[in-house]
Amino acid sequence: MKTIQFILIFTFCNIFLLFAQTPEEIIRISNDKIAIGDMEMTSTINIEDGKGNVRTRQINTLSAKFGDCTKRMIRFLSPAEVKGTGLLIYDYKNQADNLWIYMPALRKVRRILSTEKGKNFMGSEFTNADMSQPNVADFNYSNTGNKTIDGKNCTMILASCKTDAIMQENNFSKKICYIDKLDNLCYRIEYFDLKGKLSRIQHISNYQKQSNGKYFAMKLVMENVVNGRKSILITDKIQTGNTRKESFFTPGSLEIQ
Repeated sequence: MKTIQFILIFTFCNIFLLFAQTPEEIIRISNDKIAIGDMEMTSTINIEDGKGNVRTRQINTLSAKFGDCTKRMIRFLSPAEVKGTGLLIYDYKNQADNLWIYMPALRKVRRILSTEKGKNFMGSEFTNADMSQPNVADFNYSNTGNKTIDGKNCTMILASCKTDAIMQENNFSKKICYIDKLDNLCYRIEYFDLKGKLSRIQHISNYQKQSNGKYFAMKLVMENVVNGRKSILITDKIQTGNTRKESFFTPGSLEIQ
């Protein structure tokens, strides 16, 4: 009898906590579960156009957290026309991110302006802004219902940009995040353009729990519903931890191969 009572009390508490959470709290919990911090990985991006043609890119990513900033260095390994291209991201928790890019053909490091963050990342359907974690404080949140995604009972959280400047920077007005009620992980994001029309859908899958207890999605698919293009980002290998000093994550290091 005591066991049954304990189970009922435990279940009731979980249900109470679930309904007590605000939409913003759900987003923060979901973001925290994937805040992997220090890591190194190699990935492959397959860029598919509307006619079935595919271009492949291989990249290496190093990421480390210093204070309230996660610094991320992305380098393209192949093919030859993009090899050596580098992107440096300072991903801040409560302020606008900083991004720099290095193009080997120009032999120059250039800072990416805020107006360029919503542009395509190296010809893919991902944007420069997609390469960093969005600031939670930039959006207003509301619960828009529930929907089953790939067999998962998900809460639909609508995140609307607070200002026109944030809309222009991200190149979308709002997004809907589908977060599984059981594991609090996000499995789908729908992006709406500046006029409020659906423009892109991101499918997130193959989460793997890392040694630091965080979860990492090994496959991301960004589908452009306007032009029929699709980009698939697959992580081939990932290792948590960091052996790099903070001095490595500087714009000047982008030129060093």
